[in-house]
Amino acid sequence: MKKTVSSAIAVAAMLFAPSSRASAEGTAGSAYDFSFQSIDGTPMNLSDWRGKVLLVVNTASFCGFTKQYAGLQELWSKYEDKGLIVLGVPSNDFGGQEPKDEGEIKKFCQGAFGVTFPLTQKQVVTGDGAHPFYAWAAGAGGGPPAWNFHKYLIGKDGRMVRAFSSRVTPSSAELTDAIEQALAEKISLTH
Repeated sequence: MKKTVSSAIAVAAMLFAPSSRASAEGTAGSAYDFSFQSIDGTPMNLSDWRGKVLLVVNTASFCGFTKQYAGLQELWSKYEDKGLIVLGVPSNDFGGQEPKDEGEIKKFCQGAFGVTFPLTQKQVVTGDGAHPFYAWAAGAGGGPPAWNFHKYLIGKDGRMVRAFSSRVTPSSAELTDAIEQALAEKISLTH
């Protein structure tokens, strides 16, 4: 009996061990292991931005925090040339505040806030059905989003730097200081 239990545990360990890529629990890998579809439907591989700092934000058009789109656009305009990528990830997970389709979301963001930073197609960002990036981010120290406009700051090496709640505005010193520090870090991209 003891040997059977040990064998079952060994088999389970092999089946559920994290691979070199990010696991469902988000305990391995880096942000570069993930991809999205752009709001226009083209592939968007985070590895294409290797060596850049990523600010990944789940967004919604009908949220009390929606005006943060303007601040995110200001961050993009200010830091894009220094290596920051702002990535908006529309989601309807919280309060049903993003019911629009991709075309309407894009038109709204561009029209109301002049958004030019990349947007993905609408995604699930929390729970069992979360996009794999969000499962990884939650397990990599960022925790799951608690509401719209939760922000993940990813370093040039693809690792989680820090997460910021919805209440931390894009123009806050807390966020801009962290972005500037991440942009200033020197890394080797040969690993």
